[in-house]
Amino acid sequence: MVYVYYFRNKYIHVSMQEFINKSFFSLFVITLIFGILLYDLIGFDYTDEICASVLFLLFGYQLFKTPEWTINKAFLFTLLVFGFYFCYSIFIGSNITKAIITDLIIQIKPYLALFCTYSLAPLFSNDQKIRLRLTALIFSFFLFLLAIVEIFVPNTLVVVMGHATYYAAAVIMCSLCYLYTSPYTTKTKITFLLILALGLISGRSKFFGFYAFASILVLFLSVKLDNFKLNLKSISILLAVVAVVILVAWEKISFYFFQTFTGEVDRDNLARFVLYRTAPDILVDYAPFGSGFASFGTFASGQYYSDIYIKYGIEKVWGISQDFYNYVADTYYPSLAQFGIVGVLLYVLFWLYIAKKAFNFYKVTKNNFYPTFVILIIVFFIIEGVADSTFTTHRGFFILMFLGLLLGDMKRILTSTLNEKKQLPKHEDITNQ
Repeated sequence: MVYVYYFRNKYIHVSMQEFINKSFFSLFVITLIFGILLYDLIGFDYTDEICASVLFLLFGYQLFKTPEWTINKAFLFTLLVFGFYFCYSIFIGSNITKAIITDLIIQIKPYLALFCTYSLAPLFSNDQKIRLRLTALIFSFFLFLLAIVEIFVPNTLVVVMGHATYYAAAVIMCSLCYLYTSPYTTKTKITFLLILALGLISGRSKFFGFYAFASILVLFLSVKLDNFKLNLKSISILLAVVAVVILVAWEKISFYFFQTFTGEVDRDNLARFVLYRTAPDILVDYAPFGSGFASFGTFASGQYYSDIYIKYGIEKVWGISQDFYNYVADTYYPSLAQFGIVGVLLYVLFWLYIAKKAFNFYKVTKNNFYPTFVILIIVFFIIEGVADSTFTTHRGFFILMFLGLLLGDMKRILTSTLNEKKQLPKHEDITNQ
């Protein structure tokens, strides 16, 4: 009876997992095509919201179908944190309730993308990977044609993609999907960098920084870390990597992190500058939990105009005014002032949590394929956060889905590796996965 019960549950589990794998793959491709590549061209702004709802329903389906009702502890903690900030925002009256709910949905969406995908732990078959690779290559060719036209007809990227940043993001997503679905060979790495190089035509300094880092990481640093020694040579290489990234992105770094505090730029001329200048004051005045949802540096704080802008005397700044707030959510780091010093620390801890998973994975498996992706994604968001709110946009939603997919793969491989090392019986190995 024990073995019948075991195999019966195994059959049910496999059946459900196959459904999840197929459903998630379809959702992943749809999000890539309509939520990234054709997002502005089709002119539909709610693709990521719809995809997020479908992903959450898929997660709920798995949760209710699983007898144990298991949920990732970090996910549960994240939900509790957002629940606290929601109640806190209502209590201090950071904005009207509708605005607070709107901002809550926007802010929690990237975390749902990551943790729901991670909990689902979807597995792409070889056939699915081939189809995803072909999709990435086809759209990469389309992006290549756009780059050629842009050289002769300026502003083509803006007309077709809506913004040069959207084009750069599409290039990054296609290149990452190609790299993920291909054998990790030198040929694949070079092809990845050639696809990624298309983004250079966007002229975005933050993309230059990301490309420099990706090139050095993939070509030179993705080696067995057991061979890595902290000596003069290795320290010199690491410093060179940092120097190259800083050099190509120096204009942005200098503006946002030096001129912001020296006051060398007229604050009435640039919205981002004002947001960076004001955020530290909010962190101090509203310590330790910040000014609350929909109060500063977010779309909701502009749509439902926040009193914070008036309180700090920046309501007449171009791009932040009540009549024209298009640039109020044009960067990410200042918006962390909504969550105070505690929120800033939690955001840092979130990325440390992700980095630790990659480190622990490599420590056990000695597999550097997945950690390379994790490092690239972390650096991507570090750079993007300086001058874009990518983390909470449709672009951030997709790449966090992708990160959740990677973490799911890593957990599966890690579990299998640990079971092999423990030399567990075959049936016990499967049960623990």
